[in-house]
Amino acid sequence: SPTACSMGNGTSRLYSALAKTLNSSAASQHPEYLESPDPEHLEPIDPKELLEECRAVLHSRPPRFQRDFVDLKTDCPSSHPPIRVMQWNILAQALGEGKDNFAQCPVEALKWEERKCLILEEILAYQPDILCLQEVDHYFDTFQPLLSRLGYRGTFFPKPWSPCLDVEHNNGPDGCALFFLQNRFKLVHSTNIRLTAMALKTNQVAIVQTLECKESSQQLCVAVTHLKARSGWEQFRSAQGCDLLRNLQNLTQGAKIPLIVCGDFNAEPTEDVYKNFASSSLNLSSAYKLLSPDGQSEPPYTSWKIRTSGEFRHTLDYIWYSKHSLSVRAALDLLTEEQIGASRLPSFNYPSDHLSLVCDFSFNKEPDGLS
Repeated sequence: SPTACSMGNGTSRLYSALAKTLNSSAASQHPEYLESPDPEHLEPIDPKELLEECRAVLHSRPPRFQRDFVDLKTDCPSSHPPIRVMQWNILAQALGEGKDNFAQCPVEALKWEERKCLILEEILAYQPDILCLQEVDHYFDTFQPLLSRLGYRGTFFPKPWSPCLDVEHNNGPDGCALFFLQNRFKLVHSTNIRLTAMALKTNQVAIVQTLECKESSQQLCVAVTHLKARSGWEQFRSAQGCDLLRNLQNLTQGAKIPLIVCGDFNAEPTEDVYKNFASSSLNLSSAYKLLSPDGQSEPPYTSWKIRTSGEFRHTLDYIWYSKHSLSVRAALDLLTEEQIGASRLPSFNYPSDHLSLVCDFSFNKEPDGLS
């Protein structure tokens, strides 16, 4: 890349890492799909250098949208830095190019070599401590190697029958991925769950990890999931949600461990699965309700797309948290309709049909001796 070379040797070295892709059998080389160890032989990357390199690749595209954090001051200041959590369905590359039929999105906007830089740019802009992703079909060749060099530890769990595999020239199955910064957390326990509905194993999955915060020694349970899509499957989603809640009840020792659940639930707030999470004995609340004037309403949309079958504007993505144990310090505001534009998402400006959600959390109670 002439652009990369003109930025000096360091960036050229980075570009070779950024541009590197494995062949389409990458995922099949890892049949266990367990947590990937941190590759010690790879040198760390400076996030600022990687961001600069991404922007060099994206030089012909319009600049990324400006989004601001909304300060949600709480009455209990913490002596530790907040924990930033990012939830995002990044749009599987095979689906974006092959199955999702985005009627208004130019094919050039979906090119992986540039779209992956848009995704990385979004992640690097907000620098989450914990990153929860759905529709990841480039885990082994892109996200795991690059994010591990940024200090993250990652886990990937694919759908058993990923629709990506039906697309020619796919890069393996899509699934959920969970990353956390190793300088802030250590892993206590990790569980991969294949969700059930009506006693049957389904094609949807979840990753649940218990982390220990290195600053405070407090534990935090984090889950990422992606429930069944499409209308007509409301009861199926509800059953999947109930299965996940049962698992979370056990893994948090009956809600003793504070919990954050991130996901594309494919469900509006009117659905049973949403109501089940809101009324669960785990005492969960949805963080993005706090952006509404009364603190009781979800955003008007987290996904907005135009397919050949019509225009779809829905609230489907959520960050749930233990309301008695955790406080939301700030939340990233959503894109406006004007920013999204008439062609909706994805676009040259934005790489996914779902908006990223980002929240800063703090523990309500300091551990004994640290308050």
